[in-house]
Amino acid sequence: MAIQPVAERNWWKIPMDREEAVWVTIALVWGVIMFLMMPYWHVYGQQNLAHTAVRMTPAEYMKRAEQMVAQYKVREETAQNIPVVAPPPGSDVYLVARLWSWWPILELEMGKEYRLHLMSMDWLHGFSLQPENVNIQVHPGYDHTVTITPNKKGTYAIVCNEYCGVNHHAMIGRIYVK
Repeated sequence: MAIQPVAERNWWKIPMDREEAVWVTIALVWGVIMFLMMPYWHVYGQQNLAHTAVRMTPAEYMKRAEQMVAQYKVREETAQNIPVVAPPPGSDVYLVARLWSWWPILELEMGKEYRLHLMSMDWLHGFSLQPENVNIQVHPGYDHTVTITPNKKGTYAIVCNEYCGVNHHAMIGRIYVK
């Protein structure tokens, strides 16, 4: 009833029904299980890789990326003449995110370890490696570094999964694993 004395409108004074108590208990137990699984997913799920982020100016980062491209460029692809670089295993690999592209295209060797550096030149972007489901937020002004070891040959798509403007849907890069 809408019109009741104040004492009867206090929900915390009404005893909990048995069915309601069961559902609240199930939800609480499930929440605790999911919370405890987070460290497991981080370590064994291989989805959200541990990485470091160090402050760096976009100009300094771009200088390093251009040096890497000049040193390891093997060819150019697409109508925009995007360079394809094949750095040696164990090296630092730089990938630049900017409205609305990933630069350069990487060609890596299967089973070899690389230090992948990511930085945005303008807005927040998302590095989503498909079909592997690896996700990293890429912030401007920070060099995000992650150690990767490709374990399957093929062509991988890099998709921006943080909305970055009208051409967000076209922000797709590539990594080739030989």
